[in-house]
Amino acid sequence: MDRSYEGNETQQLSRRLGYAPVVPPHPLRRKPWNYDKELYKKHNEVERLFRRLKGYRRIATRYDKLDALFLGFILFALIVEGLKKC
Repeated sequence: MDRSYEGNETQQLSRRLGYAPVVPPHPLRRKPWNYDKELYKKHNEVERLFRRLKGYRRIATRYDKLDALFLGFILFALIVEGLKKC
């Protein structure tokens, strides 16, 4: 979840669905809650990965009609991104 979804209703819904939301409270909130700050830092890494994947035009525009082909190209792009880090 992102900070914009830190409302009480969204928190309750996510907990009812079995998720443990890791989102910081708004700084002006009267009763702030504790959250895992290290796990929230991973949020940025995931967002950057999605941004890099959208750099592949085929993923951003969803040219493939079949889900298997689309998933295959996502896996290919993830492999390419992983090899770039080496």
